[in-house]
Amino acid sequence: MKLSDIESKDLKKNQSEELEGEIARDIIDILEEEEGITVQMLVDAALELYAPHPGIETRELAEEKFLKELNIAVSDPNLCLLIYSGILLEKEGREGRLPNISRSSYEKDLTFIIADEVLGMSISKYISGDKGMFEFVRFDKQKPGILAELGPFMDDIIGGLIGGVSANMYTRSMAEAAEKSRNESKKKKTDTENKSDVIAG
Repeated sequence: MKLSDIESKDLKKNQSEELEGEIARDIIDILEEEEGITVQMLVDAALELYAPHPGIETRELAEEKFLKELNIAVSDPNLCLLIYSGILLEKEGREGRLPNISRSSYEKDLTFIIADEVLGMSISKYISGDKGMFEFVRFDKQKPGILAELGPFMDDIIGGLIGGVSANMYTRSMAEAAEKSRNESKKKKTDTENKSDVIAG
């Protein structure tokens, strides 16, 4: 039997396709209130590993693009819930209430505990696919800025967020720069053709 042969039932067909009710809490506010992580800290950590690319030739442009991509990313409630799960795990770890892990094991960030890495990779990949995972590894290894000060779960959660957002920043900036270059080339070509069509009087 193939999976495609199994009859499926759409048990959620009458559900709303949009969020309902008033949103009580914002993930950016929660990060600052509960973990002391500000947007500027995210930007600063991201830009420590910044490398100029077409479309983000300066740090100022990179910061602007990073903030835009960050806002796009955290507009997705699924991503916010993934981040929030890391916040809750960190909180429970500090209190010694994680299942099957002692407080001392949590504090030592033992290498065989990989749930934190899995969450970080999931977040980065959710935001920007394999490129995001590549960036997550880069940030996880070098731990720039705030990443070096965070707990066992939050360093990977925030590393995943920064990695995914950074990957999108580079990808979109390069795509926009390439499109701008193509448009300028077309305009030059059109201007040249128009000039050659003019007959001298």
